[in-house]
Amino acid sequence: MQIRELDLKELDVVYHVVSELRDELSYKEFEDLIYDMRHMDYKMIGIMEKDELVTYAGVGVQTNLYHKRHLYVFDFVTMEQKRGQGYGKMMLDYLTDYAKMNMCENLVFSSGFTRENAHKFYEINGFEKKSFLFFKPI
Repeated sequence: MQIRELDLKELDVVYHVVSELRDELSYKEFEDLIYDMRHMDYKMIGIMEKDELVTYAGVGVQTNLYHKRHLYVFDFVTMEQKRGQGYGKMMLDYLTDYAKMNMCENLVFSSGFTRENAHKFYEINGFEKKSFLFFKPI
């Protein structure tokens, strides 16, 4: 097993896992968005079991008035058949260390309201609900 940063040559592998979380995205749209996010230093981090990506986190170091300098986790998913085997916790531990190395004060997630199992997982691992996210399509 290996935790490492993934590169753009591995987008097909990443898409296979991310599509379990973001099933509305076509591969083309996913690829375009990944390239658009490069300006904010979006990093793709994965847990690999042999040649298989089992857990994925898309993250970026950001700064704002509310969270100060923080590691924002845009995407976080473990392959459905691998859930409950400790990969999510392993990734959270890695991201915590990654945030510390990047002098971040906080680790921040946003999660859809229907993802109750994910919310329980975050809370068990020391996260607390801090705000509501409001969204309006334009």
